[in-house]
Amino acid sequence: RRETIGALLRGCGLTFTEVDNLDAFAAGTAPLGLTDAPLLSGFVVREAGVLVLTESELYAATGPRTRTRRARHQTNVEMMVRDIAELKVGDAVVHIDHGIGRYQGLTTIDTPEGGAEFLELEYKNGAKLFVPVANLHLISRYAGADPANAPLHTLGRGDWEKAKRKAAEEVRDTAVELLHLYALRQSRTGNAFTFSAKDYQAFAEGFPFEETPDQATAIAAVIHDMTTAKSMDRLVCGDVGFGKTEVALRAAFIAAMAGRQTAVLCPTTLLAEQHAATFRDRFADWPVTIAELSRFRTGKETTRTIEGLADGSVDIVIGTHKLLSEKVQFKNLGLIIIDEEHRFGVRQKEQLRRLRAEVDVLTLTATPIPRTLSMSLEGIRDFSVIATAPEKRLSVKTFVHAEEDGLIREAVLRELKRGGQVYFLHNEVETIENRRERLARLVPEARIVVAHGQMSERELERVMREFYQQRFNVLLCTTIIETGIDVPTANTIVIARADKFGLAQLHQLRGRVGRSHHQAYAYLLTPPDGAYTKDAQKRLEAIQSMEELGSGFYLAMHDLEIRGAGEVLGEHQSGEIAEVGFEIYNRMLMNAVKALKRGESIDPEAPLATTTEINLHAPALLPSSYVPDVARRLAVYKELASAEHRAEIESITEDLVDRYGKMPDAAARLAAIHNLRLKCEKAGIRKIDAGSSATVITFSPTTSVKPENLIRTLQSRKNARMAGPEKLRFEGGKEKPEDRLQFVSEVLADLMG
Repeated sequence: RRETIGALLRGCGLTFTEVDNLDAFAAGTAPLGLTDAPLLSGFVVREAGVLVLTESELYAATGPRTRTRRARHQTNVEMMVRDIAELKVGDAVVHIDHGIGRYQGLTTIDTPEGGAEFLELEYKNGAKLFVPVANLHLISRYAGADPANAPLHTLGRGDWEKAKRKAAEEVRDTAVELLHLYALRQSRTGNAFTFSAKDYQAFAEGFPFEETPDQATAIAAVIHDMTTAKSMDRLVCGDVGFGKTEVALRAAFIAAMAGRQTAVLCPTTLLAEQHAATFRDRFADWPVTIAELSRFRTGKETTRTIEGLADGSVDIVIGTHKLLSEKVQFKNLGLIIIDEEHRFGVRQKEQLRRLRAEVDVLTLTATPIPRTLSMSLEGIRDFSVIATAPEKRLSVKTFVHAEEDGLIREAVLRELKRGGQVYFLHNEVETIENRRERLARLVPEARIVVAHGQMSERELERVMREFYQQRFNVLLCTTIIETGIDVPTANTIVIARADKFGLAQLHQLRGRVGRSHHQAYAYLLTPPDGAYTKDAQKRLEAIQSMEELGSGFYLAMHDLEIRGAGEVLGEHQSGEIAEVGFEIYNRMLMNAVKALKRGESIDPEAPLATTTEINLHAPALLPSSYVPDVARRLAVYKELASAEHRAEIESITEDLVDRYGKMPDAAARLAAIHNLRLKCEKAGIRKIDAGSSATVITFSPTTSVKPENLIRTLQSRKNARMAGPEKLRFEGGKEKPEDRLQFVSEVLADLMG
């Protein structure tokens, strides 16, 4: 913080000296001193004639600073998307002006102005492009069909412009369709729920844990959606056990207090059973009737529940797709909560869509399928991410290995010896008994029980209950355990033929363990002869590398890369997205939707918002002597390039100073260039070239600079002239890079009036 304050004081033309303490300042003659100390408020030392001011008094920034800090802890979805995983050499990337190439690493090149760091990109026919790190915002990671076979472009051939134009035309049609969807959603008046803040507070206090920042944000977003008159359609993406159920409980409470019914839709009977227990527990002190509708209930119970829903005596119903049958009629349904939407079939989703028209919808998922995810990122649905882990939660250690008897015995015994339980997943009902015999021979110490979907309801319920009560310590099962069942003592899962599962499914299965403070293990077994597909290998690599807590969202992004995003509204899994990459397509779509909302037409020749390239002809980088780790340097470059507000850049520089000490000139210059970039993008300026002999400013066709301001600038600065229809040139540049920065800032202030 001292570095930041020092920079601000210098910017205001105030001279000061840095001192170690108050005595050193009092002994000196300097009128203004700067130091750091843990002090909340200032004071006056009358005998020494010294006034001590703290930073919070100087800027009255105590409140806003805590807000900024909290905001930084919340997960920035945009940053996560851009930062799907750190770039590795050989990854496909997209340059806004030159198209798709391959990243070959960071290189330092000696230029006439000094050493500069560049990203080396390789294009078709071995052509090379070196991009200065200050222009990293022009580059995004390629996520389209298959990054390994990304369609590389030839530099200077015009293929990229053609691909962009084609994608822009498709985007225009999609944007019109999207706006139609938006308009329908906006015109539908939903339920503006009202509730007592005091009652809500009492209910919230029943939550035995402290909310994580992401969880608090998701809850606040849901409450806001429900209390406004617009229909809610929100997707909450959070890892297994990260507190999505609590978001659902709060939403159900608000609906119940407003006198409306809630339907909770679960993909499996076991999950419905578990949710029902949780809801009954939390609503025990409230006059709310909760019923369950699943194959575990008797015919009498089912009839009673259906009658209760029709006459309004049941407030909350929790069930499987039985809830969607025509027999079930609600008296005044106000909210639908869908757990793991991707587990429901097409017909069921159609029924849900019909219900969506009148009621608020909240969807919970651990790994959204690519289409759901891309629809959320494109803004069709509202989106909240819960990526902060609850306290004391450890990530699940994940191993991918060819199946071996020795490995299975060791994995199972290690868990049993510490008093835990094991899930062994074998997803073929026909051969599950053979597997049980093999396991019994291999680990005679284990008490094994079998569970699968073809067992009768009562039998399955008994098996699960006995496993939960630890009468058995190995559960040999199919994917019936995939969603929701919570056994805190089961902390090892062995998955046979893991190559046959999808990424979302593997992540869900892994989430069955590690739900307490014990270290959990997941063993993903593949065929011993290595006979599985390339895509399966990619999925297994992705899940092994993404074992940190909260990685469900990142995994869904990887799935998006492996499978492709799918046309936004169509049925196909490719479209023009593969040609330009998911992120560029997404940016085009956002711009098109914004333009149509403003009543402007979409120009296929300029489908993207202005991005500014700034060249000061001076080193602007993080020197390797300052930040030695290449991956860390690239991460900081990315953060700066993705920053959309001055406060973000300030917080990044503060973190750097905190970690590595005072910033060298080249690093400070890089931060200043990014601050300038934000101003230029607002003004619609495409390029600034500020050299020692001249400065040239290039405008985009859609610039917001008014002609009268441009004329005034030309008249007030004798060395200015138009060097072309879109270029403003100032003769006689400045020697020092800092003076050039100052000069460009002054000119921008003139131009913006």
